[in-house]
Amino acid sequence: MRPSNEHDRKIAAMFDRIAPRYDLLNRVLSFGTDLSWRRRSLDLARLGENGRALDVGTGTGDFALALLTRSPRSATVTGVDISPGMLEIAERRAASAGVGPRYERIIASVESLPFADGTFDVTTAGFVIRNVGDIPRGLREMRRVLRPGGRAVILDLHTPRNPTVRRLYRAFSFVSPRLAAALGSDAEAYRYLPRSIEAFHDPEALAELLQGAGFTRVRFERLTFGIAAIHWGEA
Repeated sequence: MRPSNEHDRKIAAMFDRIAPRYDLLNRVLSFGTDLSWRRRSLDLARLGENGRALDVGTGTGDFALALLTRSPRSATVTGVDISPGMLEIAERRAASAGVGPRYERIIASVESLPFADGTFDVTTAGFVIRNVGDIPRGLREMRRVLRPGGRAVILDLHTPRNPTVRRLYRAFSFVSPRLAAALGSDAEAYRYLPRSIEAFHDPEALAELLQGAGFTRVRFERLTFGIAAIHWGEA
């Protein structure tokens, strides 16, 4: 299913353009710290025997494939994304890792998930939610497709609270489009991404949105001076 609104079409086209260099630039622009953020998120998104996870905005499959390697062989992950270019890379990576049958990929938006209520044990979103056009609706959908007691885990970037760190972060955001261009990616996309962080909710506000979407036991952790945060809650 192709994106049905202008916001999603623009976001999908942008991620199609940056898909080939996306993982490399994540490593470079975060100085590798995104790997530790993902490991902590994976600890929270654990799957048991026959567990089913939904990875929204699955992208190139980084998070989904790492979750599968940490889970029993009976566990499965379904990934949804609005970018066909990202999903093509995810498909190749899943085949190379030998987990293709355990990792289903679907073009879909988190705002309108094509699954029945209570389908999944875990829903995850890595660096995705700030790009969603209607965030409350997306969170309600993540809650809807979880079984009772299931868990959502959200990892995303935020504007640091400390003034000194915030100034350094903004200065680096000014440099990132030039680095992206030098590494063969789309400079304009890496101008948009820092702006999306500036416009995004702070961790406290995102926690309130999760509660408003029906999640309970909502908590969050700030990471690396508040550059990122992990939120989690239960259905």
